[in-house]
Amino acid sequence: MHNDLLPSLGATINHTIKLRKHIVSPYDPRYRLWEKFLIVLVLYSAWICPFEFAFRRYLPSTIFLVDNIINSFFAIDIVLTFFVAFVDHKSYLLVDEPKRIAVRYLSTWFIFDACSTFPFQTISFFFNGHSKSLGFKLLSVLRLWRLHHVNSLFARLEKDIRFNYFWTRCTKLFSVTLFAVHCSGCFNYMIADRYPDPERTWIGAVIPNFMEHNLWVRYVTAIYWSITTLTTTGYGDLHAENTREMVFGICYMLFNLGLTSYLIGNMTNLVVHGTSHTKNFRDTIQAASEFASRNKLPKHMEEQMLSHICLRFKTEGLKQQETLDGLPKAIRSSIAEYLFFPIVQKVYLFQGFSFNLIFQLVTEMQAEYYPPKEDVILQNEAPAYLYIIVSGAVVHGRLTAGEIFGEIGVLCNMSQPFTIRTTELTQILRLNRTTLFNIIRQSRQDATIVMSNLFQVFN
Repeated sequence: MHNDLLPSLGATINHTIKLRKHIVSPYDPRYRLWEKFLIVLVLYSAWICPFEFAFRRYLPSTIFLVDNIINSFFAIDIVLTFFVAFVDHKSYLLVDEPKRIAVRYLSTWFIFDACSTFPFQTISFFFNGHSKSLGFKLLSVLRLWRLHHVNSLFARLEKDIRFNYFWTRCTKLFSVTLFAVHCSGCFNYMIADRYPDPERTWIGAVIPNFMEHNLWVRYVTAIYWSITTLTTTGYGDLHAENTREMVFGICYMLFNLGLTSYLIGNMTNLVVHGTSHTKNFRDTIQAASEFASRNKLPKHMEEQMLSHICLRFKTEGLKQQETLDGLPKAIRSSIAEYLFFPIVQKVYLFQGFSFNLIFQLVTEMQAEYYPPKEDVILQNEAPAYLYIIVSGAVVHGRLTAGEIFGEIGVLCNMSQPFTIRTTELTQILRLNRTTLFNIIRQSRQDATIVMSNLFQVFN
């Protein structure tokens, strides 16, 4: 989550957070369940609010009863917010002082929440005996402010690793489009419904006496007009018939310019993000091929280059090294011990070493992948690393998993006597020569054991 609680320096994150009496934690599962319940009510409000705005005179009285019940739930939420702790974004500490909670809420969203919950429809009955007043209709539209709950929900879902980011983003874009289509269709119908001459309206010109038709038919017609305008496919049988409708059409099409740009921009980012890795891979392969051709490299060298690039991009997709590098050293050491300690412990060169010394060696090793037929060490190459095979095999007496090579050059401080080439996809642990000497230099006995093991094998 984007606003998760962070501990202060020196504080433990595992201790139970004790809040003052009657103060609710924003991370309490019961409060989270209440927020999810409100999201359902917000979705209903987002649909019914424009619908009532346009078709109010035709709706049954039960709709108004449901609206008042939903308003009561949001009124409860307003009261509850005065008792919900919040995270101070400067200190990242949970604030549970009732006075600070109240001041913060009153100075931010309280006015908007109160206006969106006030029962304007009920008040209109007391003043006019009905709910058809345009002024009260406009005030009822303030309920759309509740949509900020949905925006906060999507902000959390986009950061929640349990949900696919691509589909979460697509769902949000689709919801925005659907809501824009619904609102514009309802508002355009209201213009036609209140026009003095119903025959000279966009819907009246096609459906005479449209007010007498089924509510569902009129709503679908309004949505049809909205979609054809949004997608710029042309009006066909539905178009503006008077100045009011022309003005609204102009405003709606200008709005569509911004909405379309927003949708295309977001979808482009999603697609580009998904294909950029492949494009970089193809560009690198092409550059390597051109390099080999331009410099007239032998065919086997070109194949080695391309194989290495292909394998590198495959392993980059796993993001193994990036994942490890982003972790604290203690966690990296624990992972390295779990994955590689059994292999390193069996290497002949380290027989007789203590557990602590092998642990130090393992934590300094880096795992790498090599494609088939790639040279790992060249003959007469300066010694820089020694290598341990985790899986796969290399050509030099057919070394397989659990065996070591490059140790002669490193320990004897001489050029590498052999060329080592992989025969299949091989995973290898690499240890820097300087790091090895720094570790075994701590104990003269360990240095003696290393050289003794080396001589026993090659004598």
